[in-house]
Formats: sequence, structure tokens, C-alpha cells
Amino acid sequence: MDSWSMTEPEDEYEKLVNGMNPPRVTVDNTSSRRATLVKVDSVNKQGSLLKVVQVLSDLNLVVRRAYITSDGEWFMDVFHVVDQNGNKIFNTDVIERIQQSLDSSTFKYRSLRRSVGVEASTNHTTIELIGTDRPGLLSEIFAVLADQQCNIVASEMWTHNLRMASIVLVTDVATGLPIYDTGRLQKIKQLLSYVLKGSTDISFDLTHVDRRLHQIMYATRDYDRGGAETGALRGHVEVTVENCNDRGYTIVNVRCNDRQKLLFDTVCTLTDMQYVIFHATVIAEGPEAYLELYIRHIDGSPVSSDGERQRIVLCLEAAIRRRNPEGIKLELCCEDRVGLLAEVTRIFRENGLSVTQAEVTTRDSKALNTFYVVDASGDQVRTETIEAVRNTIGRTILHVKDDNIVESNNSSQARFSLGNLFRSRSEKIFYNLGLIRSS
Repeated sequence: MDSWSMTEPEDEYEKLVNGMNPPRVTVDNTSSRRATLVKVDSVNKQGSLLKVVQVLSDLNLVVRRAYITSDGEWFMDVFHVVDQNGNKIFNTDVIERIQQSLDSSTFKYRSLRRSVGVEASTNHTTIELIGTDRPGLLSEIFAVLADQQCNIVASEMWTHNLRMASIVLVTDVATGLPIYDTGRLQKIKQLLSYVLKGSTDISFDLTHVDRRLHQIMYATRDYDRGGAETGALRGHVEVTVENCNDRGYTIVNVRCNDRQKLLFDTVCTLTDMQYVIFHATVIAEGPEAYLELYIRHIDGSPVSSDGERQRIVLCLEAAIRRRNPEGIKLELCCEDRVGLLAEVTRIFRENGLSVTQAEVTTRDSKALNTFYVVDASGDQVRTETIEAVRNTIGRTILHVKDDNIVESNNSSQARFSLGNLFRSRSEKIFYNLGLIRSS
């Protein structure tokens, strides 16, 4: 299995160089009428580009163009960015966030250890999950957590090529604090491991959520096509890899539908595969995006074999497609409460919906959740099924965000089905063993 285990210690000379040459970040709103230019000059070290791109991604900025170059010990990057509404940026927090990210002296890759990882922080307990995707899986996961008195603070779940990876942040329902009791954590891990039926190892450690999900998916080899999923379901992606022998670079060209965080996904994947991006041009001003990247191995050598070139192609295609949405987008916005996600995903399952992607957030006691759903066969969901789900959950709190679905103007008071819980095979076994209680 692939695993990451690399640290980059910083010697005294490197610290001196960084101290004498701190990162310079400027925000230019005068050079372009259509975008804000973020210019970053910094000492060049492995991972610096990823840190900058990660900050832009976390700030939900859209990169329209990018020019990246690094020669010797210095790199200079220019990003043309706008907000999600296509407007220029005037928030000075962008400068501070990028500078803070470059000040970090550690840059680590995590190793994969267990199929269910649990780590307690000062604010929550982090659970990392991995398994084979199937209809109803997310419902079973949330049901176990609700029964074990875990309040879900945030969660993100990706699926691709029959693999599922998820990171869930939870607190104790009674105290609102992280869960520290080892016996209780062991029971939660036992129940979730049974649901996942996974044999792939996962770490207890958590880095950046999106980065970690990419690493988990890579470790499960979701880039192996194996006929599990056709490319058409996740959008057209074209990747070519060729060597530029006279300059000692390998040139990677990517052409695909443009979307947010595309540059992050590309840079993240190449960095975790131990490649360094020396020069790059990104143009994403229309429906399609074009990326040209000049890369080498971390030891300075170009790609040397056809097999390695093919692996880069497959890994980049997977990295782009695994975040591309598949299915109808549903948004749930309401007052948060314990067990909310378990009930909502149970209703999805009872109506034959399968969740392909999910993002769960809580803000000021409000649940702001996004789900992409298909039917149990992986096909587009019928309109009447979506309407039935909305009628059960509540039309005022569950909204369809899809051009292919026409929302009805009729509305009714938000409500949940109070019918008997339809237990899946796993839930029935847990109930019979006394590991979960009846509702």
C-alpha cells in the first residue's frame, strides 16, 4: 500500500535565510479590471506553492489565471482571483492568511494506519473513515454516531470509483466537549468498522481536510479505473504528460471543465506524489480550464518511464473527478439538533437515494448541509422522488439546487417523518447484539 512519511527539518542556515527574506505578499486591484492580482514572492522550499494555493482555496477565492515560476531558491507567483460572485477582492485578510501559511516551519505527510481513526483536539474529536461505497452507507454511519450520543459539528464525504472517504468532527452531546473516554471511543470505532467493512488503514492524524481526503483516496488506489466508474459521470478530463528533454522538465497539460479548487486539487496531488512544480500557467476564464505545469521529481530528475507518466495521468484524472459533483444537489438549512443528519439520511435511503458527496457545517446553531444524490443504481433521480423527499423532510428547509429539477412553489411546514425506523442489515445486527438502542 502507498503511504506518506516525510518531514522536512529546517536547519539553522535555512532559518536564517527565511528570517532575512520573509515572504512578500501584495494585493493589486489596479492592474486588472476583472480580477484582483495576488502576488507572492518567497524563499522557495518544498510545499510553499501548495500552502499558498491552499489558503486561496480556503478563502473560497476563484483563480481565473495563475503564473508560477521558481528558479533557484526563490519563487514568484501571480494569481488573478475573484470571489464566488465574480467580484474583485478588497479584504486585507488575504494577505495575512497567506503570510501566516508561509511562516509555518513544518510540512508533514501523514501515514495511513487504521480503517477508523479517532483523534481528540481541544474543540472536537476527529474521526476518519474509509470503505467501499454503497447505497445507504452515510445513513448507517450517522445512525451509529447519533446512537452513541455524538453531535456532528462538521463532516465532509467524497466517493469515487466505489471508494468512500470521510472526515467527521464530533463532540459529546451531554457536554459539548471532545470525547476522551477510551472505552467509549473504542466502541464507536468498533461499530463504525463493522459498518465500513474496510481493510484499508487510516491514520489518527488530521491535516487539512481536503488534503487529507485526497491522501486517503490515493491510498485506496481510486485512480485504478477497473471499469468501476466511467469518466462521463464526473466530467471530461484530459491529461497529457511529456518530457522536455532540452530543459530537463516533464510537462503536464490538463484540460477539463473549470470549477472551484481545481488548482488546489492539482497542486496537492503532484506534491503528495513527490513532484515539484517549477513553472506553471493556468487559464480558467471560461467553461474550460487549461493548466500547463513543468515538474520534476523532488530529487530534480524528470519523469523517466512510460509507466510513471501513465500513473501521473491516472492520479490527476482521479484527483479532479473525485471532487466533481455527481447527481442532484440538495441543500438543507435549518436549526441544528442532535440526530438531524441521521434522520435526513435515513429518509434519503428509504426513498432510494444514494449520497455521492456531502458537506456538513454548523454555524451559529444553524445546520448548513449540502448533499449530491443519485438513485440506488447511480442514475439521475426522478423528479417525483425528490419531491417526495422534500415533502417528508420539509420543503422550506430542503431545497434543490439543480437546473434539471424544477422546484414547485407549493410549500408546507418543515417536518420529519415519524414512522418506524427502517433498519438496514447492519442496524438490525447492532440492535440484536444490544450495541444500539431502539428508537
